[in-house]
Amino acid sequence: MIRDARLALACLDLTSLNDADDAAAVDGLCAKAQGPAGRPAALCVWPRFVAQARAALPASIRVAAVANFPDGALDTERALRETQAILDAGGDEVDLVLPWRALAAGDGAGPAALVQAVRAACAGKTLKLIIESGELSSPELIRQACRIGLDAGVDFLKTSTGKTSTGATPEAARLMLQAIADHARRDSVGFKASGGVRTVADAAVYITLVRELLGESALVPARLRFGASGLLADIEAVLLRQDVAGKPTAPGVY
Repeated sequence: MIRDARLALACLDLTSLNDADDAAAVDGLCAKAQGPAGRPAALCVWPRFVAQARAALPASIRVAAVANFPDGALDTERALRETQAILDAGGDEVDLVLPWRALAAGDGAGPAALVQAVRAACAGKTLKLIIESGELSSPELIRQACRIGLDAGVDFLKTSTGKTSTGATPEAARLMLQAIADHARRDSVGFKASGGVRTVADAAVYITLVRELLGESALVPARLRFGASGLLADIEAVLLRQDVAGKPTAPGVY
């Protein structure tokens, strides 16, 4: 449990994407990211808060923001505009929503073109593709969404926006991880579980799947992320638990 908690923290994208988010909420999120248990991989916020978060955080914590979120419209101009705003504000990572409704309706070319355009626009930055796996009605649609991202050169495949009724599931994760494992870029693409990952036990399910399908070497922040807001509280409960001597358990290394 301790090892899983350390890894989950190191790979955490501490996230706040509420409609009511304001500058005070982002300040609070930045403070949480520098708590006693250790630091997450990144913060994920709305594009309008990227500059604020970047100024408040050490360089070791990356700043991510969302584009084409949460609806995943087939609107390349909008996706590019939002991506550029993230880059201009100093963002390190872009979490892009695939136009999954268009894909589910039979249009593979349009979503692929949008992802390719965004990939070109943020070359050199980390690009995560949210496929909204819980809304794709068949394994083949999930595989097709993964292929679009993998072929376009994205750095991560991400399960969900967290804004629909079904977030990350082990079943969808297995399909996504297998798609990565089967692709020519298998050693350079990561997986992000997002939506409903609230406890270290939840995270451990995905850690096990990544180990099984991509290998132990993929259990690093460059290849594994968890997108969550509440997960940090459970991680801290595990890592800062009092030991028998009354001393906090040291976060240590993962």
